[in-house]
Amino acid sequence: MADSAPPLSPTNSTESPTPTAKKQLYSLDDAIEHCVGTFGRPQLLQAVLVCLAWVFDAQQTFISVFTDFEPKWHCTQLTTESCNSVSNICNLAKDSWAWADPNNSSIISEWALECSGSILKGLPASSFFIGCLVGGPVLATLADTCLGRKNMLFLSCLTMSTSSLLTAFSPNIYIYSLLRFVSGFGRGTIGTCALVLSTEIVAKRWRGQVGVLGFFCFNLGFLSLPAIAYVNRDSTWRNVYLFTSIPAIAYSILVHFLVRESPRWLFIKGRKEEALVILRSIALISPSNETLSFSDIDYEQETSDVDLYSAIKILLKKQWAFRRLSTVMVVGFGIGMVYFGMPLGVGNLAFNLYLGVTFNALSELPSSLITFLIIERLNRRSSLLFFTIFSGLCSLMCVVLGDDGWPLLQIGLELLSFFSACTAFNVVLIYTLELFPTCVRNSAVAMVRQALVFGGVFSPVLVAAGRENGFLSYGVFGLVIGSCGVFVALLPETRGWTLCDTMDEQEHNMGASGDGESYGV
Repeated sequence: MADSAPPLSPTNSTESPTPTAKKQLYSLDDAIEHCVGTFGRPQLLQAVLVCLAWVFDAQQTFISVFTDFEPKWHCTQLTTESCNSVSNICNLAKDSWAWADPNNSSIISEWALECSGSILKGLPASSFFIGCLVGGPVLATLADTCLGRKNMLFLSCLTMSTSSLLTAFSPNIYIYSLLRFVSGFGRGTIGTCALVLSTEIVAKRWRGQVGVLGFFCFNLGFLSLPAIAYVNRDSTWRNVYLFTSIPAIAYSILVHFLVRESPRWLFIKGRKEEALVILRSIALISPSNETLSFSDIDYEQETSDVDLYSAIKILLKKQWAFRRLSTVMVVGFGIGMVYFGMPLGVGNLAFNLYLGVTFNALSELPSSLITFLIIERLNRRSSLLFFTIFSGLCSLMCVVLGDDGWPLLQIGLELLSFFSACTAFNVVLIYTLELFPTCVRNSAVAMVRQALVFGGVFSPVLVAAGRENGFLSYGVFGLVIGSCGVFVALLPETRGWTLCDTMDEQEHNMGASGDGESYGV
């Protein structure tokens, strides 16, 4: 560059310029807005490539629906009065009944777990979610502190996909559960890194749409599972893992070579030259404007000490940040319980497994589409309040109607409840992005995702209990998401906010607003 001033930093001079000659200084957010400009092909390619991670995230999240299910069975000796459709197979002679599907279609039938306790049957799914809970905050802090968004996305995808590949060769349920834990550990921060990385490379007006693009990809992955499982319905459950893990490994390699790091994160870490290169590669500006766009930035680097857990420490120490984080996590817990619980509970509605999951996956499409089209016009706080309460009411109505007399209406209400929970899921993650500055954004989103997953941990237990009493599944789902959603009223509205990069900048903006209460101070 011909300009003697260091790139991406304010111009230093020993002379005091007059007000008319003084250069206009941009904040980091304004500079990126000015440099990046409109949403062009370089940003689109990067956003799409990053968002594809959600496809494999969704597949591993819901894969146990088709690999860990309990197949239907039938009597082999029709003359035996003790064997009928309501019999307990654990009380029948082994030669008096048989599985309707091949023995290796599920881990339950292959490893003869039909008479095992619910804890052992649910161990693999529980291990996966526990892995997510452990891996999420640990890996997210690494993404915020030393590794960055891109490297963490690559390592997380590679860990999840490799362990998923090895899962296909599990000899017993204990090794299987261990590998599911490792897969969950890697998966814990994939969605967070993909969401943050994809939205930090685009201008403010496109942030909501790019965030929703990730949800479309997640839905695509969810929707692909019934198709993959149906193709392999007459073969082993191990093929489902092979069909999903091998493409995920190939994707991880593409991430390593093609995805660029977030320029915002590089700025925060003082790696301005690298950020300059990335911004130039995706910017839609003319060469004559390049010097102005990249050099006149009024930016104050974060001065707090950085260690492995610094981001979470900052969130816990700052009163306003802790209040926002704890509140949005409560909301996320309720949403997660319904979001992860509804697909698991399809079997309680006496639906075909493949069709039931397909209908639930399809209900995410209008949810993502609606969010994509109107996210810029949606008030985050009021929309979250509406969707959580509406989801809760529909879920409670499923219990009121019961299975007798109104099966189609009950299914319709279940889909409406799931649709509303999906929309709330989308909005709460975008809302979290806007509530916190860059230096802790990845960790904040990760913690909210952990709250969503934590809600999902209880879903399998409630679904199992709901087979005997419907209120213990859909009734509890409705009460929890509705009551948790009310807490969103304690958060500030963020639609149209400019993203801050440091805690000091965030506090300065909140103080300058003159309305500390509404900003969560």
